[in-house]
Amino acid sequence: MPGDLLTTTDGVDTADLLSCCASRRWAEQVAARGPFADLDDLVAASAEVLAGLDWSDVLEALAAHPRIGDRAGGADRESGWSRQEQSAAATADDRIRADLVEGNRVYEERFGHVFLVCATGLPAEAVLAALRHRLTNDETGERRAVRGELAKIVELRLGKLVGR
Repeated sequence: MPGDLLTTTDGVDTADLLSCCASRRWAEQVAARGPFADLDDLVAASAEVLAGLDWSDVLEALAAHPRIGDRAGGADRESGWSRQEQSAAATADDRIRADLVEGNRVYEERFGHVFLVCATGLPAEAVLAALRHRLTNDETGERRAVRGELAKIVELRLGKLVGR
């Protein structure tokens, strides 16, 4: 049933996977590799597909992520997960929120896409520090960092998807 957590990796389909990563190519390629023996098998397939995505596919995935500090709207599974993942950044004091807004603006001007970080469990200060550090990256280094952060987020969401 849509919106419910799966209790097995057998029933993972493209629609389910799109709630974990909004790259249609990633979702289709991962779904085509199923059924999966277990979560580890699903995560391994995901990692392999993520590593082979074109940058345009990564940008498609990034487009579904709200800015750090912004609240994702919607009642869908992905929006709920995003709000949960960013909960620490959302509770930051006014100064840190203002710094995140400004950092996001500078980052987007520099790199042309939303700043992505796996914020689960990170206090707002750590997210801000990561943003400031990543602003020192060149394009190649930042793309590598984005792929790494996307992989972390997708792995966490796959675990949620299958109910673990």
